[in-house]
Amino acid sequence: MPSDERLAVELLARTDYGRVATSMRALPFLAFARHIVQDGRVLLRLPRSCGYHRACAGSVVAYGADNLSSARPGESLWSVQVVGECAAHEPSAAELERFGAAPLLVDGEPYEPVYLSVEPQLGTVHSTDDGLERHFEHIP
Repeated sequence: MPSDERLAVELLARTDYGRVATSMRALPFLAFARHIVQDGRVLLRLPRSCGYHRACAGSVVAYGADNLSSARPGESLWSVQVVGECAAHEPSAAELERFGAAPLLVDGEPYEPVYLSVEPQLGTVHSTDDGLERHFEHIP
């Protein structure tokens, strides 16, 4: 995996939530998702009731996260995005444990999770003040 993709995936592993982007009926959309990183793949948990998983599975999606609201004073800001093919995923018991507890409701409806896997093919990382470049110099 090239260093940009590796850095993007490593940063995603430091967060719990992000946004998946693709199109539905020729219109772009963003949906929030819980994610974990497993073996270089980004595994997503979305609410089934929204139906976004139907547009994502079998398509190329972008998935991104950032630390814009969680950076401590003096910490560099960063934003990452990975792009790759998305597929339905059946999580293992260990993966389900890593996802943690699901919400009870989404938009007033009982939460029923659906799981997807994104295989990163392209990654982008943007940061302020060269903080990430110094912190992640060890990534080839």
